[in-house]
Amino acid sequence: MRDETVARNYAEALFELAERHEGVEAYGTGVETVALLIDENDEFRQFLDTPRIALAKKKEVVRSVFGETLPARLVNFVLITLDKRRQRLLREIAREYQALLDVHFNRVHVEVTLARELDEQSVEEMEKRLTAALGKTAIPHIRVKWSILGGAIFRTGDTIYDGSLRRRLDGMRRKLLKADIPTMGEV
Repeated sequence: MRDETVARNYAEALFELAERHEGVEAYGTGVETVALLIDENDEFRQFLDTPRIALAKKKEVVRSVFGETLPARLVNFVLITLDKRRQRLLREIAREYQALLDVHFNRVHVEVTLARELDEQSVEEMEKRLTAALGKTAIPHIRVKWSILGGAIFRTGDTIYDGSLRRRLDGMRRKLLKADIPTMGEV
């Protein structure tokens, strides 16, 4: 829990810095780039994490890798995470920063589970309807799971809207099992 709180605090500080300077989206892209490099490149992650390498050397490498491509204040932010030995939290900081961006731009991520793939036009229509229903710009993340049989399941945050055929059939089955249906001998 503590790491989560620290990452949120760092993300909030970075967001405030971004609002005052180059812009929140540029910083979001930049912090995501740093986090992806750490996630995808084990050697770089180990280089940053190992206590055997001097802090000055780590800072030199970070400046050379990111100095030309990222805003200077964002590079300084990454250097501060090294100073404070928080570089292992950069992935979580990036995640928290993206959440702040979503709030700032009034966006909501929606996990959509479908029984089959949709064409591009249908996805766009679904996106429009979700945006209208939720009052925020909906960003659907679609996955296909044939076992729901039909319909769709929408999840945003802790809220789930289950319109799947499987759920409907299960509901009908439960009602039939509870119903007092006379047998042939009772008729």
